Amino acid sequence: MYFSCRINKIAVLLFSVCVLFAGITSLKAQNSKPKFKVIAFYTAQEDKAHISFVHEANLWFPKMAAKYNFAYDSTKNWNNLNAEFLSHYQVVLFLDTRPDDPAQRAAFEKYMKNGGAWMGFHFSAFALTPSKYNQDWDWYHKEFLGSGQYVSNIWRPSTAILDVDTKFPATKHLPKTFKTSPNEWYRWEFDLRKNPDIKILASIDSASFPLGTGPKQSEIWHSGYYPVVWTNNKYKMVYFNMGHNDMDYEHKYDNTDKTLSYTFSSPMEAKMVIDA
Repeated sequence: MYFSCRINKIAVLLFSVCVLFAGITSLKAQNSKPKFKVIAFYTAQEDKAHISFVHEANLWFPKMAAKYNFAYDSTKNWNNLNAEFLSHYQVVLFLDTRPDDPAQRAAFEKYMKNGGAWMGFHFSAFALTPSKYNQDWDWYHKEFLGSGQYVSNIWRPSTAILDVDTKFPATKHLPKTFKTSPNEWYRWEFDLRKNPDIKILASIDSASFPLGTGPKQSEIWHSGYYPVVWTNNKYKMVYFNMGHNDMDYEHKYDNTDKTLSYTFSSPMEAKMVIDA
């Protein structure tokens, strides 16, 4: 009788352990499920600084995904910019360029109007007519981004002090001003301050001037207002003008066109992107 009872107790104990283990395994599986899924589109052609940023982003974002429990995928196949493919993702990133195919553009516009989220970097907002990237997409450049065409930029890539509007989720944990990594900063056709749908989150602080080193005088900014991070209140989106690393263009160090700076080496820029 004693032996039989002992066997029953052991059986109950083993069953309890199995149930507990199954519960822990299930809880771990639930916790490991990503909070959301991100898909990054990129081209990574021609401009060495943009290619450098794409490589940096595709190494950095997976580390952040593991740390903050989201999923990150990337693709240079812009044909994936379609309704079925996008339905598997909650956030779309444009790391360097934008779609040119009408069907891809229509799919992205519908995705955003249906509540999708987007984050774009640097060259993803570029448009200049005439050029390889003409301004022939009014919804994207005039309504969605609100910036219109590219007008000019500083040179060479330079650090700036940013003036931050901290009354927004992506910026509320940032200081009022901070120093960036080197970047090629853009100037735009439209004054975003006059657009009621646009909320400017960061702009060049006057302490940054003169900004740029030339050699052309037009590539050095001495004054003016330059927004560099903003959102459109009608959409779930944030645009960052960052995304152009400094490169060894003059081959001062070797013949590899090595990267001299990294965008996400700025802790505050990295924090702003993650919070966004």
